[in-house]
Amino acid sequence: MTKPPHSPSPKAPGSLEPALTVPRAEYWRVDLHAHTIYSKDCLTPTAALIERARAVGLHKIAVTEHNRLDGALAAKRLAPDLVIVGEEIKTTHGEIIAWYVQEEVPRGLSPVETVRRLRDQGAVISIPHPLDSVRSSAMGMETVLTVIDAVDALEVLNARCVRHADNGAALALARLHGKLMTAGSDAHTLYEVGRCALETPPFADNARAFLAALQYAVPVGSESPFWPHFASTWAKIRKRIAPVKL
Repeated sequence: MTKPPHSPSPKAPGSLEPALTVPRAEYWRVDLHAHTIYSKDCLTPTAALIERARAVGLHKIAVTEHNRLDGALAAKRLAPDLVIVGEEIKTTHGEIIAWYVQEEVPRGLSPVETVRRLRDQGAVISIPHPLDSVRSSAMGMETVLTVIDAVDALEVLNARCVRHADNGAALALARLHGKLMTAGSDAHTLYEVGRCALETPPFADNARAFLAALQYAVPVGSESPFWPHFASTWAKIRKRIAPVKL
């Protein structure tokens, strides 16, 4: 197997004094995993997602469409202060999620090649719902271990994980390997927005500052009920019946 590229080592906490001086009460609430109508299994209009994110008190929300970047870019144009541009990419063995993506990475590449393309453009990289025992899109332990040294973080709290223990297993794995932690609602409906998130020190809108803030991030929130999964199924059926306006 090709050896994956290694992610840069996180800076020691002592090198990030500005973040350390921020009181916890001033931390931002950041949802790092959300979808809009640009994803095949979602009917949420972009403007509605932005409105909902503000209504629930999010300081930032990452739009991470499946295998495409145009939805995130459209959201960024509508709310440049709020939106982080990301992508959730289906590899040959599970999914990878990234933020501050500059160029779309296509689906169907190996995990190693997907990470390489993201690393080459300076993105921050994580593995979403890595140990979800229900979703076929989860990477699973065997594959995660082949790329864990090459990614920046693991998603340790995903609101769409049906089994709470699967999030717990991801948290334990992140701690074991000294990885940064990410969290998100994986929202495909407005109800889900902000259900899980990170609390982080404020950060500038770039990959380097975001990566630094992740060193102090705290996952918060709880899993969603099961019914939003039915909404995703309906979204896919609806889009087969007739086109939807983006």
